[in-house]
Amino acid sequence: MERMSEALKTLFLNPPSFENFDGGASSRWPATREIESYWYPVWLSYPAGLLENSRLLDAPPHHVSAQETIDICKDYQFLVLFTSTVGWEGDQRLAEAIKAAHPSIRIAFVGPPVTTDPDRALNECSALDFICRREFDYSVVEFAQGKPLNEILGISYKKDGKVIHNSDRPQVENLDAMPWATKIYKRDLDVTRYNVPFLLHPFIALYSTRGCPAQCTFCLWPQTLSGHAWRKRSTDDVAAELQWAKENFPEVKEFFFDDDTFNIQKGRTIELCQKLKPLGLTWSCTSRVTTDRETLQAMREAGCRLLIVGFESGDPQILKNIKKGATVERARAFAKDCHDLGLTIHGDFILGLPGETKESIRNTITFAKSLDVETIQVSIAHAYPGTEFYEFAKANGYITNERMEDGGGHQMAHIEYPGLPTDYVLEMVHRFYDEYYFRPKAAFRVVWKAVVNRDLPRLYAEAKSYLKLRKQRNRMVREVRKRQTEPSTPVGAGA
Repeated sequence: MERMSEALKTLFLNPPSFENFDGGASSRWPATREIESYWYPVWLSYPAGLLENSRLLDAPPHHVSAQETIDICKDYQFLVLFTSTVGWEGDQRLAEAIKAAHPSIRIAFVGPPVTTDPDRALNECSALDFICRREFDYSVVEFAQGKPLNEILGISYKKDGKVIHNSDRPQVENLDAMPWATKIYKRDLDVTRYNVPFLLHPFIALYSTRGCPAQCTFCLWPQTLSGHAWRKRSTDDVAAELQWAKENFPEVKEFFFDDDTFNIQKGRTIELCQKLKPLGLTWSCTSRVTTDRETLQAMREAGCRLLIVGFESGDPQILKNIKKGATVERARAFAKDCHDLGLTIHGDFILGLPGETKESIRNTITFAKSLDVETIQVSIAHAYPGTEFYEFAKANGYITNERMEDGGGHQMAHIEYPGLPTDYVLEMVHRFYDEYYFRPKAAFRVVWKAVVNRDLPRLYAEAKSYLKLRKQRNRMVREVRKRQTEPSTPVGAGA
């Protein structure tokens, strides 16, 4: 797209929110992390690169307050704010405060919640000029360049009190035509502010593809933003960006491909690895357990260090219920291949998925310990609006709390199945971590890696943060159980 110098001066904002809230969580769930960590706001970097005189402001990792954000907005004509389901209420209040302080500024919201319910967004937040549904790169750029609202595809707005939905915008197909995210990082961000416990620090995250053909019922991004159509950049374009980034970020120790499904196509993955190998980089990526040994070997030889793998559950029926497209047996074979090749695995697991029982939770914990991967993350299942999981949970009356967070941005259990109370699921998250990491082998491995990577101070800080949150959540579990055992107050009693 042609860049125009007369475009509105635009601020792309990942907004301030709860303390340690990672709203720019790329394809992960936005939340306040157990351990302070931040992912890059990759989605916002692309339109920021298409508009001259724009700025990408990632408030949380740079510790920019709401008031500071409001003050910064005085220098801009157009604000594009990436909102989330968890942060929606705070984002709405911030937008209204910005509009009150700077009445002439135009404001657009982008992100999953405005995609799934644009009417609610526009009716609840009077500060909005419009919202973008799904991919928003060219929609916001066209507005900044002067195109009238009624001619912009993929947006919704209000006119004469009525919500207008323009026709959907086709997904971006030519990803090579998009700017390089790393150039926007160099211009606008401090890469040392981004920390993820299992990645080397500092790291940089970027995408080489968009979309995910997998049908996992719980996964937020493909069902609300990026879609299921898998689109890829050319391997030459990816390699060229990494070569540029290596030269311009000498302090960066690792590059991370945060694609939903980085290595889903064997031929393309091996081709890319052939072009990355001469660069001498250390890199990591997401991966499905269906990746075969030959592909993994090519990745390892090209500098791949670590894979983030969504195992989700160790119970075969749960995997079928969520349409994971993988089996326990395949996951075991994949993990063995990685161990043999020297690839590190960070395993993701979720408790509370459809069909979960106390027995299936135990199966998952046992399964995880048998895999013996380097690090794990245990999440509570969350039914985000717009997902098949949400429709299932809502139809069956399993949702106990639409807010799904504890008031501080931490995700809390909000799905309750018969025989599986939410407090039990929350308790089992901590038991999962305890049983996994307090094994002598696992504990030694974590400490030894910290020594080798000279990361002992970071390990100490992370351990303190996690234990503090663990204590808070265990207290919540006790309080819930205490309320459940207390006799209810008789009707009519009291003043």
